[in-house]
Amino acid sequence: MGILDKIEAAGVVGCGGAGFPTCKKLQGGMEYLIVNGAECEPLLRTDRFLMLNEAPRLVRTIAALGAEVGAAHCVIAVKRHYREEIAALRQAIEAACAAIAIHELESFYPAGDEVTVVYEVTGRVVPPAGLPISVGAVVDNVATIYAISQAMEDIPFTHKYLTVTGEVRRPVILRVPVGTRYRDCLELAGGVLRESCSVVTGGPMMGRPMSMEETENAVVTKTTSGILVLPPEGPYARGGGMDLTGMFRRARAACIQCSLCSQLCPRHMLGHPLEPHRIMRKAAVSGDIRELLNDADIQRAQLCCECGVCETYACPMGLQPRQINRAIKAELAAAGIRCRIPSDAAWEASACRVYRKAPSDRIAARAGVWKYSGYEIRELLEGAPERVEIPVKMHIGAPAVPVVAPGDRVSAGQLIARVPEEALGAPVHASIGGRVESVGRRIVIIGE
Repeated sequence: MGILDKIEAAGVVGCGGAGFPTCKKLQGGMEYLIVNGAECEPLLRTDRFLMLNEAPRLVRTIAALGAEVGAAHCVIAVKRHYREEIAALRQAIEAACAAIAIHELESFYPAGDEVTVVYEVTGRVVPPAGLPISVGAVVDNVATIYAISQAMEDIPFTHKYLTVTGEVRRPVILRVPVGTRYRDCLELAGGVLRESCSVVTGGPMMGRPMSMEETENAVVTKTTSGILVLPPEGPYARGGGMDLTGMFRRARAACIQCSLCSQLCPRHMLGHPLEPHRIMRKAAVSGDIRELLNDADIQRAQLCCECGVCETYACPMGLQPRQINRAIKAELAAAGIRCRIPSDAAWEASACRVYRKAPSDRIAARAGVWKYSGYEIRELLEGAPERVEIPVKMHIGAPAVPVVAPGDRVSAGQLIARVPEEALGAPVHASIGGRVESVGRRIVIIGE
């Protein structure tokens, strides 16, 4: 069985984003295999932990994978100030005599956005609404490479590394079975330090905020990168309590059309025809998105990567361009409308881009998480819950189809849900051994 077949059988999906099945991403010719070690979201430390502690494994995997897919260049993109991680990687590369380069990035946000990291490494602009493979590149983050390393040893994707930090007694890196409840993760981190908190799954810029009550039903998935416990009043929760009409009303009253949201937009700086200030103006004047779906500027909201620079860093009036773009994207998708992009256009990054990158430290401050950004998190704890609730959909594509029933006994690593015929998806495996309690959108297993 080849490496790609093993990746598919293990159910590996992208660990840092929407969960695209990795075996599909790696199919097709590529010139660059880029391993994304930027981990640009403030507070997250998982990839840095893996680079520091699992460098030899990562290097062996990158070298083998690059040879398997025929990549001419294997590159690890990592922020320049991750000095210890870079030293560990260089030592592992030298020991393995591997043809792997390290590209040192400046400390800016969102350095880890895959379109951005492709440009930083190759100088090539991924076309608007396009994929990195269109310019000969594939990007996988460090945690995904680690999962691939285990797949190469016939170990299914059943455990997840993640960061738990913020208002907890013991900021820590966890390795827990997929399906572990958030409350179990918070207990491993020593519990929360205050009664009223906002919990963010992922990073503070692009993660999803939830209340402490909502965490009771939340579980770790293959794409969970972190659990942040933060004060409830921070910018990461901005817009969460405001409906779209309220956002339009505020934009109509307060948007000064300074265009900073466009000037500092990472995708706009790469030459993509996304101009949030134009979208804000038209949406605010109309007040009804559905009336504007045929407008070219409105359709370009689909090019938004939802990084949040426009909201958290650029807008002097505290408005929500990202939230409005997100709502427009949903309406366009429901109407089956795609943004019209010229197929023969040449895309070039702005000459001003080098001066308009958002510094990581300022992003942390504007995001309201500066207090926690300097935490050194080196400790790893292993979770062993007595109960897991494993979702059958943790990836882009169709939900996996259960192949177990209530009452069945399963062992750790056993296939419990398969990919539907002719569908995009990823299989799901039992993360602990035990008895299947129930089967639905989640497969609940009680450890024995």
